[in-house]
Amino acid sequence: QVKLVESGGGLVQAGGSLTLSCAASGSIFSIYAMGWYRQTPGKDRDLVADITHGGNTNYADSVKGRFTISTDNAKNTVYLQMNSLKPEDTAVYYCNAEINTAPNGATWWGWGQGTQVTVSS
Repeated sequence: QVKLVESGGGLVQAGGSLTLSCAASGSIFSIYAMGWYRQTPGKDRDLVADITHGGNTNYADSVKGRFTISTDNAKNTVYLQMNSLKPEDTAVYYCNAEINTAPNGATWWGWGQGTQVTVSS
């Protein structure tokens, strides 16, 4: 079993910063990729950024230059540093991971519980 636990959401003024964290735990052999998505009411869950174990990153155009995704592989944790936040960044942010599980390497793909980010104008 694998579990993703997010933290770091909250309320911030426009122009401010927040850092989200997501820790993976359980029967982990290796992590192929982790990422962050966000969702607002009535809309699809959209990719914000993702990163592979090798460090390749991918960002949504709307966050390029403002958000940075990174990992601590020893802690099985992914971070999202969010700077210059805008009201339109307000959403529930979800962590996602693709993990090779022990003992047989079966692939697990799933979501964290989500963390609310609210940016006030």
